Order: sequence, then structure tokens, then C-alpha cells
Amino acid sequence: MSASLIFDIKRYAINDGPGIRVVIFFKGCNLRCAWCHNPESISPGAEKMYTASRCIGCGTCVEACPENALTLTPDGIATDAERCSMCGKCEEVCPSRAVEISGKTMTVSGIMEIITKEQVFFDQSGGGVTFSGGEPLLHSKMLIELLHECGKRGIHRAVDTAGNVSTETLLEVAKQTDLFLYDLKMMDSTLHREWTNAGNEKILYNLKVLAGTGAHIIIRIPLIAGVNNDDFNIEQTAMFIAGLDGDKKEVHFLPYHSIARHKYLKLGKPEAFEMLQEPDKVSLERAIAKFAEYGIRAGVGG
Repeated sequence: MSASLIFDIKRYAINDGPGIRVVIFFKGCNLRCAWCHNPESISPGAEKMYTASRCIGCGTCVEACPENALTLTPDGIATDAERCSMCGKCEEVCPSRAVEISGKTMTVSGIMEIITKEQVFFDQSGGGVTFSGGEPLLHSKMLIELLHECGKRGIHRAVDTAGNVSTETLLEVAKQTDLFLYDLKMMDSTLHREWTNAGNEKILYNLKVLAGTGAHIIIRIPLIAGVNNDDFNIEQTAMFIAGLDGDKKEVHFLPYHSIARHKYLKLGKPEAFEMLQEPDKVSLERAIAKFAEYGIRAGVGG
């Protein structure tokens, strides 16, 4: 069976599909969204996260490090990135959990063991499992195996994707997916590249193709003031979604907030976080109203 790096598993989730869910977060993404709330998901490799405010300065991790990559300084623990092998010894011995390794290798059987333990909650609530990231479709072999195993057990399967993958991969995954949570950022490809480091042509094309298969799709739009909440982009997005094949798609707006800043600090990358602005209530209501004009039910989602 396949194995991949997983950076988080969230139990009792209620915002990533119907009912009570388990959300599996794959590591690695081929977009670099300036507003990303999971910066630890972007790199495909394991990363060390350090919370200086938790560190008690005991030096236990320094003594445990087999590579002599750690130094206790007046400002806390300093890591020599060239020496660090991400072995995780520092995380194991840290009494205050100031050090964490983001990204653990897990197998299909190991993940399925976790999922099946929660099946009673799925059955009672109409929930299931959601595969997220990062971009889960970058791990398509393992993802398809997991979807297949969940299908055999009658577990509802949702996939959260930005669609920036090959159409063939997307369609293979669609054969075993009950719900897609499809992220749509903005319509102008030049602006999309500026804010995410990639154009959106493939993303828009794949969404059209996926809609043509009759797949159940909820479209999720991160809404950021000064980036994509302008009237022109909102109308162009509504027009595009209204023109998709099949039933009118449900749309969830995800208003930007700066709560993820602490994660960038833990990764030692505070300069990478764009201090963007939250959309105000008026612009959010205006966007919802515009989508309603096109017959699309939109609201604030999870």
C-alpha cells in the first residue's frame, strides 16, 4: 500500500462537508496563495515548527539531537537547517511541546485504522472523511486507494482541491468521490498568478470538465479585501459558475482572517505572511446578493 506525508488529522470536523467528519491533511501544494491558512501544508517535505513562547529553556532537545543541530540561545532554540535531518528526536523529548515536526509518513492502513474508529459518528451524523491539504491530488495513488477503502465501508468521501492538477488525475479521483470542495480564487489569470504563483487556466478548465461529469461540487471562494472582492471579479465569477453544466452549484465564501500568522512564526517565516485585509460585511453581503442574481445559493461556509 502507498504512503505519504500527512501534516494533520482533524477529528470531529463540521466545516469540511456534511455531518461529523475526519479530515486528512496531505502535505505539499503546487500553489503559493498569499493568504494560505495552512503554510505548513505548502512544502512537500517535513518541517520543524518552533513556538518560542512555549520553550522553557531546559535544553533537553539540544542534548537529544543526534546531529548537534540545536543550540540554546537567549532567544530560545536555534536550529542549523543544514545539519537538521528532521528525525523528530527534539519533538519526542520536548516537555512543553515547543518543537513540532510537521509531516509524518503514514500508510493507507494506518489512516484507515483512524478513520474506521470514527465510523459510528459518521453513521449518526451523515458525516464521513474529507481529504484535504495542501493538494491531496498530488498524492493521487494513495488518495485513490483511500477513497476505494472508504467506499468499501460505505463511508462518505469528500475531496478538497484547488484543481491545479492534470485532468486525467482529477477524473480518476472523481470516480470514487462523493463530494468535491473545489477552491476558486479569482477569474483573472494574471492576478491569480500574482497572488498564488500559478495561472488559473487549468483550474477553470478542470472545473468545467468535472461539472460535466455530474459530480457533486461545492465551490469555495476565499474572499480577501483588495484582492478578489471587487465587483468585477465577483460578477465574472458568478457568471462562470452559473454557466457550469448540471445543477446550480452551491458556493461558500471563506472570508480571510489573519489567525494563521502564528503558524508562519512557528515556521520561522514571518516575512512570508501577507498581512491582508478581511472583507467587510457590506462587500460580503454584496457578493452573496450578486450570486443570487445568477440563481446561485451562496453564503459563508466552512
